[in-house]
Amino acid sequence: MNQPSRELTCRALITGLILGAILTPSNIYSGLKIGWSFNMSIIALLVGFAFWQNLAKLLNRPSWTLHESNINQTTASSAASIISGGLVAPIPALTLITGHQLDTLPLMAWVFSVSFLGIWVAWYLRPSLIVESQLRFPEGMATLATMQQIYSHGAEAARRLWVLSSAALLAAGAKLIDSLLWNLPRWAPSAQLERLTFNLEPSLLLLGFGGIIGLRVGLSLLLGAAIAWGLIAPWLLAEGLVRMPAGASGPQFALLIEWLLWPGVSLMVCSTLTALGLRFLRARSAGGPRRMAMRRPALLPALGLGLAAILVIILQMTLFGIHPLMAALSIPLALLLAMVAARVVGATGIPPIGAIGQLSQLGFGAIAPGQVGINLMSANTAGGAAGQCTDLLNDFKVGHAIGATPSRQVIAQCLGILVGSLVGVLAYQLLIPDPQTMLITPEWPAPAVATWKAVAEALTSGLGSISPDIRWAMLAGAMAGVALGIPEGLAPASRLRWLPSSAALGLAFIIPASISLMMAFGALLAWLFAARWGSLAERFVIVTAAGLVAGESLAGIGISLWQLLH
Repeated sequence: MNQPSRELTCRALITGLILGAILTPSNIYSGLKIGWSFNMSIIALLVGFAFWQNLAKLLNRPSWTLHESNINQTTASSAASIISGGLVAPIPALTLITGHQLDTLPLMAWVFSVSFLGIWVAWYLRPSLIVESQLRFPEGMATLATMQQIYSHGAEAARRLWVLSSAALLAAGAKLIDSLLWNLPRWAPSAQLERLTFNLEPSLLLLGFGGIIGLRVGLSLLLGAAIAWGLIAPWLLAEGLVRMPAGASGPQFALLIEWLLWPGVSLMVCSTLTALGLRFLRARSAGGPRRMAMRRPALLPALGLGLAAILVIILQMTLFGIHPLMAALSIPLALLLAMVAARVVGATGIPPIGAIGQLSQLGFGAIAPGQVGINLMSANTAGGAAGQCTDLLNDFKVGHAIGATPSRQVIAQCLGILVGSLVGVLAYQLLIPDPQTMLITPEWPAPAVATWKAVAEALTSGLGSISPDIRWAMLAGAMAGVALGIPEGLAPASRLRWLPSSAALGLAFIIPASISLMMAFGALLAWLFAARWGSLAERFVIVTAAGLVAGESLAGIGISLWQLLH
């Protein structure tokens, strides 16, 4: 696997930027649909390798090196991870609560600034978490393993790319047929179950995400849907706590979600924060407190960190009218929580971005009660920084293993978030031109938006503004969340598969039951395939699932653009 020293080449950067620009809308689409996104490193790795290796053979050009592959995947993944900058959570939540909607250029600047901050946090954490403590960083190790396989067996990349492309074309074709030619059937067993959102959702994207999340999360979604939409929703209607209009037909998602989101959000927030705290304590005791320290600043990185902090503070003041002291206070909180997220991701591979955001909301809710802008956008600083920090640390893990230059990866990451900010904002505004009427609906459930909005409303308006039955439901959800979060935080990774996923249980309260059913079905199909053909599943299941997700989401973006132009 010895390669020439070519690393930060024009072709590596341009390939990563193009792939990042193509893949970023996919994460925006899926984030608004189901609240989850997909790490794009492996897709970018396969596409870049297959294209340039074949071109090198045809034109007798220099081969595509291992280090160029690393720059390519670093650039593309940083662009696609711009989703953590707030486009599918606090930014639309602010619009839903206040009506305040940023113009295109200010929104691009904001998303870039919080991501830029996270890059420099990762730079200073790299010696501690990558070089010294040797944390595993599972996502980075998965990318590294794929890279080693395709460079050892070049034909493997072509096979995986063919599967990825075929799945993407299939999903895109199905989406185009459903949206432009005729609607695919949305079958429900009965009119009553259809009103409760138990109907067939013909979406290959959902099947693909089911294959990615695995059987544990898929079955947890199924259980959560049965509890929320199969048991609680009929009880709400029977008791008159939610009144359905006479003669109502079709899924009544918008009506029922106004009640169900509160226990669901409480369950998710409390379970995730409980598990996050316990995981952090375990990781800290294993690695030692000294390893969490950030290193003494060198001049250029210190300037980068200082510039990022100043930019975030100024934008909070000018765009959202936040007091300078509150804006400045968001910086140390963001640094601290990004460090926590980095340690948790390094140990478990689970990015706790939602929990980091809600923890920030709780902090600012206590410091500045009743101020929605501070609660959402100052907390957005921590979530955005943590998301980009953990993405770069996964890339640093790959780079450290192959002897890459960290400063060159930082350049690639900065260019990636620049393109991601431009493309991500345009994709968001194209898909959701009117957030107040389009979001938290059957078409766009936007569970992350619902979560941030609910927490902000509870912290700013006070629990007194919420009806007593919902307050009891929130308490029950919180207690269930803590009870589920304790074993999740304490159990070793090998035993987690026997526990229900608290995040998935809570999420099932916030999305239609039809989405949970399809994702659970996708997870079951992937599990059955793996049980029968283990080696093939290891090579092709995730690639196939990624193709289905990318194909349908990119087709959905194209359809939205077509409808806008016509």
